[in-house]
Amino acid sequence: MQPLKDIRVLAVTVFLAGPFLSMNLARMGAEVIKVEVPGHGDPVRGNGPFAGPKGINDTPQTEQDISTRFMKRTQGVKSVTLNLKHAKGRQMFLEMAKQSDIVLENLSPGSMQRLGLGYQDVSQVNSSIIYCSIAGYGQTGPYAGRPAHDPQIQGMSGLMDLNGDPAGPPTKVGIYIGDLVTPLYAAYSIMAALRHKEQTGQGQYLDVSMMDTLATLMFMDTLEEDVAAGNPLRTGNASGRGPTGLYHTKDADLLLTAASDDQWRRLCTALDSIELASDPRFDTYRGRVENVAAARQEVQTRISKLTQAEALERLEQADVPCGPVRTVPEIIADPHFRDRGTLLPLRHAAMDQPVDGIASGFPVVFSDGPLPQLPGAPTLGMHNTEVFGNLLNCDAEKIEQLRSEGVV
Repeated sequence: MQPLKDIRVLAVTVFLAGPFLSMNLARMGAEVIKVEVPGHGDPVRGNGPFAGPKGINDTPQTEQDISTRFMKRTQGVKSVTLNLKHAKGRQMFLEMAKQSDIVLENLSPGSMQRLGLGYQDVSQVNSSIIYCSIAGYGQTGPYAGRPAHDPQIQGMSGLMDLNGDPAGPPTKVGIYIGDLVTPLYAAYSIMAALRHKEQTGQGQYLDVSMMDTLATLMFMDTLEEDVAAGNPLRTGNASGRGPTGLYHTKDADLLLTAASDDQWRRLCTALDSIELASDPRFDTYRGRVENVAAARQEVQTRISKLTQAEALERLEQADVPCGPVRTVPEIIADPHFRDRGTLLPLRHAAMDQPVDGIASGFPVVFSDGPLPQLPGAPTLGMHNTEVFGNLLNCDAEKIEQLRSEGVV
């Protein structure tokens, strides 16, 4: 299944947020052309280790070696080199934009405009273009001009204030959550813009903010009520909403959820402590919130007498949502993720066989058939001949001339 097989994307994207968006559009069948700086490319290309014909090494061993981080973020994407600071490079970009449906960029706000390749410039040659910009703080507002990567966004959004041990410092999430969730919002918005274009023929500009994305996620909870009431926001592995959270058994940890009266009663039954269900401190949701420390202690006292396997068996039989706390090596070894295509072999476009490593797949299974298997990540400028030939009628001699002029 390739729902975007008739869509062409020009991507001036670097680091993680923009490339992850590009890769997700490629997963749906779009032709994604990544425009990179001649001789350098995406800065992540320089972050080792590197994979190539001689295996994985700390430094590049051949001209075909690619950073494994870059490989994870650029599956299925075509690479061309183009100097956008050169007049011919800008003209070539605009000629390709005429024949494209989407332009993506996640450079510093204003960078593309200063090059003469912003939305207004591109829409003059292609009025139906969908132009999407991702930035830390968006394109407008008091923070727009500030440089930002994911750690600063986690701090500025307030997310770190919610995360970590109550007695400890604010803590960032262990993955680049702003860089990864924001592109999903962007992809969703691009799909809506494509639908709008089908209905009206009009393109549009999408201004996507990483900080705004995290704020919208945070306020899916009633944080304003907690602030007004003076409730602690940072609860670590527990929950301020009752006894949901992490518990220690004799030999390992587990997580359980008891977020409703029914779940609480089932938890009490599983722990052979049905009397807790009618305890006036805990028999209502509000009571369990007000007496959360006591409720957690009652649960912990009983679970600590069981092994993890014994506790999970009891909880599962009582239909209490629960699960073990697993390590990353355990996830790597779990065949579930391979069977569903969630984790995939890591592919290199210049090599026939996968390299050592794991690529992220797509976590949705479509009943109408699988999404296409993506080609591996490209070497720098790997598709110059193909793309410039198809879109700009450049033959090998012309491309060589452009290379000698510093354009490609």
